[in-house]
Amino acid sequence: MKKPVTHRIPVTIVGLALTLAFGSTSAYAHCDTLGGPVVAAARRALESGDITPVLKWVKPANEGEVRSAFSRALAVRVNGSQARELADTYFFETVVRVHRTGEGAPYTGLKAAGDVEPVVAMSDEALASGSIEKLATAIGQHAADGVRQRFARALEAKKHAEESVAAGREFVEAYVEFTHYVERLDRDAATNVTGGKSQQATEHKH
Repeated sequence: MKKPVTHRIPVTIVGLALTLAFGSTSAYAHCDTLGGPVVAAARRALESGDITPVLKWVKPANEGEVRSAFSRALAVRVNGSQARELADTYFFETVVRVHRTGEGAPYTGLKAAGDVEPVVAMSDEALASGSIEKLATAIGQHAADGVRQRFARALEAKKHAEESVAAGREFVEAYVEFTHYVERLDRDAATNVTGGKSQQATEHKH
């Protein structure tokens, strides 16, 4: 039996939460890249000597570790360009690791600046420009394509479901994938940005 191709749906918020359970959501994160917002805040802090821009990215319980790393980095940075580079990298790694730990995500080292999912880059662009239209359109199209593909597979399998046990099982597999996919879309789209359920989500339970 040919296995269906599973398409990942971009994870972001376009006025609502659209989070699908295909693997770890950390795959979409870019806070561990050199071009991400955490490292950008760390760079500003080192250049200005003010740690304030970094603190919003870490939990209160972890603030002490970040402050200590910041002090060490500042002390070493004055000892030449090589020392400055090493100190900066040390601080970036510390802040990103602590931030990821606070999210409950693993830290696997700093990634290259360009190692970012296109949709995440679009998310940052939307915030920078103040316009959500491009991002919302892209996500809506991606979700719609995913629904159509799974529907087409389930519909085709349904036509042959009674021909044999194997064909019936292929239909069931396609049916389960299709219905679970749209269920996740509907459930997550009905979740507000604070993580609570909207009225729509409540109504769907009845």
